[in-house]
Amino acid sequence: MKTIPKILIVDDEKDLCEILQFNLESEGFQTEIVYSAEDALNKPLEEFDLILLDIMMGGISGYKLADILRRNMHISVPIIFLTAKSSENDIITGFNVGGDDYIKKPFSIKEVIARIKAVLKRGKAQPSLSHILQCDELKLDLQRKNVAIGNENISLTRKEFEILALLLKHKAQYISRKEILDRVWSNDVIVTERNVDVNIARLRKKIGEYGNFIKGRSGYGYCFDVE
Repeated sequence: MKTIPKILIVDDEKDLCEILQFNLESEGFQTEIVYSAEDALNKPLEEFDLILLDIMMGGISGYKLADILRRNMHISVPIIFLTAKSSENDIITGFNVGGDDYIKKPFSIKEVIARIKAVLKRGKAQPSLSHILQCDELKLDLQRKNVAIGNENISLTRKEFEILALLLKHKAQYISRKEILDRVWSNDVIVTERNVDVNIARLRKKIGEYGNFIKGRSGYGYCFDVE
């Protein structure tokens, strides 16, 4: 049975959302609408096949929402920005925070539909287990937020999980304590580089022999290196 792609429209222009919804559903897609990034964060975002995202909204911007999805929540659902911001720097920023495509307003509905189909087609061509990070029997599932060694599940805190995911994504590459703080703690306040060290120490202990692969180097930070 063919699955109907499900699209989330995130835009504070209600008339535009209704036009998009009507035309996308006429094309055979399922759609849902939210009018702010805050409302989008209350949705089960990993269940959507694609997100159409405005940038200039009250409260959390589209750029910030995309960054939260990619860095903090590790959600890989494709994002297409729909926006009046059209400078070269705007477009580059959109791709840098995790966008898959960028469509300038005003646009034609036919163009939006064509771009959606192209992005979804690219997604299908990618490996189906792209959400799995693995080193031998150590396996981290970004979608299920689960870590296991062989058949044994490992209980990690959210921060420990995010640190391990970051290190596994960038194997053999040192990541500074400051960058780990920026990516994992994001907007949290009153945290220091010592918080990174404490969480790394706990993480090493919880993942047993694989903890030996988390290497620390003064002035460089940490990396996950199997050599």
